[in-house]
Amino acid sequence: MVARSGIGYFSSGFSLIRTKGLKRFVLVPLMVNLLLFSVAFYFLYNEIGVAISWLINMIPEWLGWLKTVMTYILWPIAVLSVLLVFGLIFGTLANWIAAPFNGILAEKVERHLTGQDLGDEGVLSLIKDIPRTLGREAAKFWWYLPRAIGFFLIFLLVPVIGQIVWFVFTAWMQAIVYCDYPYDNHKVPFKTMRDHLGGHKTKALSFGMMVNVFSLIPVLNFVVMPIAICGATHMWVNELRDEIRPHKPAPL
Repeated sequence: MVARSGIGYFSSGFSLIRTKGLKRFVLVPLMVNLLLFSVAFYFLYNEIGVAISWLINMIPEWLGWLKTVMTYILWPIAVLSVLLVFGLIFGTLANWIAAPFNGILAEKVERHLTGQDLGDEGVLSLIKDIPRTLGREAAKFWWYLPRAIGFFLIFLLVPVIGQIVWFVFTAWMQAIVYCDYPYDNHKVPFKTMRDHLGGHKTKALSFGMMVNVFSLIPVLNFVVMPIAICGATHMWVNELRDEIRPHKPAPL
């Protein structure tokens, strides 16, 4: 298989989610993302409106022209900032809820790409994997939390540069989140996965940046989860898995 860039692997997810036989495994991650992002954006949109109205009302009436200007300036800045910060937070929640289904999707995509039969495992197989997949998501969360707090403080305290740093950090986190599904399916320990992915940091970061960008685009952000899982699994099959020796299941 020909190597691709991180952008290329993310883009391949668009075709993979439409592949015959895989569509049914895309449905659950798609619906979870659609529901959570719809509810989150509705709530946040209302809160943004309240906050901006409060700020605008603090401007004296004789500066009416400034109120108009600030309204047009504050809205896009506020929406973009909220999407940057909360996109990853709600994306993390969506991944927790859909984790067992995300793992199955990654497994089916890998089978498809390697020419294997997709199989027809039942609900029992899914239920048996729930404790392990949720434990893996917990490991991701506790690794992510202290770093997110530190980078969020930079986001708040250092204008512009803080937003850029946050964007790069979340891109790396997105790469870890989505690339981890095929690693986890092969019982590769979480730390080993991070170290190995760090050896492909440029490709992983460009992949994560694409996830970030599409998470900011209305409508497309609803389908970014299954697209990212498919693209990350494609990268695993094409370039990453042959560098990893088989691992026995290890505690997280």
